[in-house]
Amino acid sequence: MSKASFEPRIIGFLCNWCSYAGADKAGNNQMIYPANVTTIRVMCTGRIDSQFILHAFEKGADGVVVLACHPGDCHYKEQNYRALQRQRLILKLLKQFGIEGERCRFDFVSAAEGEKFAQVMSDFVETIKKLGPAGYAVAEMEEGVPA
Repeated sequence: MSKASFEPRIIGFLCNWCSYAGADKAGNNQMIYPANVTTIRVMCTGRIDSQFILHAFEKGADGVVVLACHPGDCHYKEQNYRALQRQRLILKLLKQFGIEGERCRFDFVSAAEGEKFAQVMSDFVETIKKLGPAGYAVAEMEEGVPA
């Protein structure tokens, strides 16, 4: 498969209260964004375990995006700050597996930001297309990650 015909597989973890509602708004307003993203609604991004992201890559995702509530707007107090801290750790962990940090994006999208949701998804898909298919070995990940 050439880079020109490459269509990335992306997993998106979206906060139920903000980002998922922002995605819904983008859809309701018929905004155009790539269909490459499989979204997973989570009650709060603060509850996303690092293993969820590693599992997505292990199962063949070319990229993972985590969208949280804006700072100060989390329904669960400071959990979006916790998610941001976890993102920094995940980037270090991915580097150890030879996965580029650009393949895992963290951003803030509110329920009112359908346009921003569409833009973030479009930008992220383009970033992953430029990187090409993920070139890591799943067997290597399985050896390094405890079950």
